[in-house]
Amino acid sequence: MVAKAVETGELDISCRASRTVPRMVRSLVEFRLAEWGLVRVADDVLLIVGELVANAVRSTPDMEIRVRFTREARGVVFAVWDSGEERPVVRPVVEMSLDDIVADALALEPGHEEGGRGLQIVRGLASECGVRETAPVGKWVWAAVAC
Repeated sequence: MVAKAVETGELDISCRASRTVPRMVRSLVEFRLAEWGLVRVADDVLLIVGELVANAVRSTPDMEIRVRFTREARGVVFAVWDSGEERPVVRPVVEMSLDDIVADALALEPGHEEGGRGLQIVRGLASECGVRETAPVGKWVWAAVAC
């Protein structure tokens, strides 16, 4: 892992995508928010960080990912880069009732994934978010939170 903090205190991290990375990045971002006196937005920002980093790790396991976290005049911006070609997919929000909830027999099986709703959470908490493709491969997925 390579991490650097520039004069403004932003984070710029490059590491191998593994299951432990989301927790590590959340911790670094939490420390930075405390340093900047922005603990009031920590819960929202840390949830966004966890979702975006977990998605990057899932889409490019054991490959390099990059993380940037910066403070701007009106808030903070978190971005994660991975070399995957697939763009994030936001599942539609579906109204459910208790009758729609059924047991998932495979829920505890290794490798079974039920997901795709995290980006809805990111969109709900962020003031802005998006994806920017990079050449020759990859993309930056980012979210801004107003402070």
